[in-house]
Amino acid sequence: MKKIDNEKALLKKALAVGTNYAEKRGAAQFEATDSASEKIEYLYRLLVHDKLIQPLPEIQVSQGSMKRKLALWASKLPEA
Repeated sequence: MKKIDNEKALLKKALAVGTNYAEKRGAAQFEATDSASEKIEYLYRLLVHDKLIQPLPEIQVSQGSMKRKLALWASKLPEA
């Protein structure tokens, strides 16, 4: 798999946009004590459920693959 340029920055953007999306949708209320890995998994599953990203085969779902999917999603978002 080819490395995404600035993947960390894109993941940060995905977390910010995704948490905002989930809270406005009424699907989640994130706390400051929630870990990044919990947010990543929740956002990945929410975006798959809402058909905003294509799901990975369940056997391939891992923290790293979820991060990559969220970073790819963020790279396709329009600039604010």
